[in-house]
Amino acid sequence: MIDIKLWDLLLGFSSLVIPFFIFSYYMVKLNRDLIISVLRMIVQLFLVAVYLEWIFEKNNAWINTAWVLIMVMVGGATVVKRVGISWKQFLLPFIIAGLISMTIIDGFFLGLVIKSGYFFDARYFVPISGMVLGNSLNHNIVGLTAFFKGLHKDRELYYFLLTNSGSSRLALRPFIQDALIKGLNPLLATMSVIGLISLPGMMTGQILGGASPAVAIKYQVMIMLAIFVGCTLTLVLSILFSKRMAFDEMGNVRGES
Repeated sequence: MIDIKLWDLLLGFSSLVIPFFIFSYYMVKLNRDLIISVLRMIVQLFLVAVYLEWIFEKNNAWINTAWVLIMVMVGGATVVKRVGISWKQFLLPFIIAGLISMTIIDGFFLGLVIKSGYFFDARYFVPISGMVLGNSLNHNIVGLTAFFKGLHKDRELYYFLLTNSGSSRLALRPFIQDALIKGLNPLLATMSVIGLISLPGMMTGQILGGASPAVAIKYQVMIMLAIFVGCTLTLVLSILFSKRMAFDEMGNVRGES
């Protein structure tokens, strides 16, 4: 694999002149956010690189599990922040949903599909968990935002369905349907054109690392299945575990005027 020299990497940063110019020309106030995001990315990735070197060297089940748990908790906190809901009420349900989803996904794909021999092998356990969690984070934010906004915007529909059906499960069904559609449609679109428009990340990384395209394709298919199932499971569990928090003691949608 060809290493990228430091000066060449710095040359790559010069490409940021393009978005800087566009933001300045159209007076879009994103230059400061771009600088902060890039600096955070650099620091975080280099720190993670150092830490992952240590994790891969130790390859300890407890250390690897602790790292994934931290990722789940950070993901849950990020979802709460981005959706704009109460930390106290919704953080724990989101974390539990993430833990259950990751347990199922890792157990199935690492234990039954890859069969690495050592379930907690950092080479597979950490990056695969991270890819599933990272994608679940993005689609969870979209889906949960649609769910909670839908409840507030169309609460009359919820009360109508609740009154006529007598079942909160049936009354919530259209809101859950909308959340799943909006949360997962972008991922379905990505899956439908993968390989035609762009080579996906895992496949590209393995090819650059020297793996044969045939092996890289099989791993990419596996990770896309894991990501889609993980995103679906995490989103629906997050909704089911947190839906009670969306209503007060009288059964009214919280936040009504």
